[in-house]
Amino acid sequence: MQAGQTLSHYRIVHKLGAGGMGEVYLAEDLTLDRRVALKVLSPALAQDPARLERFQREAKAVAALNHPHIVTIYSVQEADGIRFIAMELVEGDSLSLLVRPGGLPVQ
Repeated sequence: MQAGQTLSHYRIVHKLGAGGMGEVYLAEDLTLDRRVALKVLSPALAQDPARLERFQREAKAVAALNHPHIVTIYSVQEADGIRFIAMELVEGDSLSLLVRPGGLPVQ
């Protein structure tokens, strides 16, 4: 996806990062006039029923939680054959910059 491209009612601003299941983009919600994060499932994984179920299960699990330190899920959608989760945008540094190699101490 590229900056300026529209997915449903979201306009892509730029890519924030990528992971094992797809990519995350900063986007503008054109309906509610706010910035959001879009987690887009890679097309290859969207064709795999087990991976698609995992993606949807992840969204449902996070949406069931309500805590200031957990992002809010706005929706799980499919538009133009692309499956994605629209969620709260959390500003800040990547955890890979904040957590030292080897992780955090248990305590």
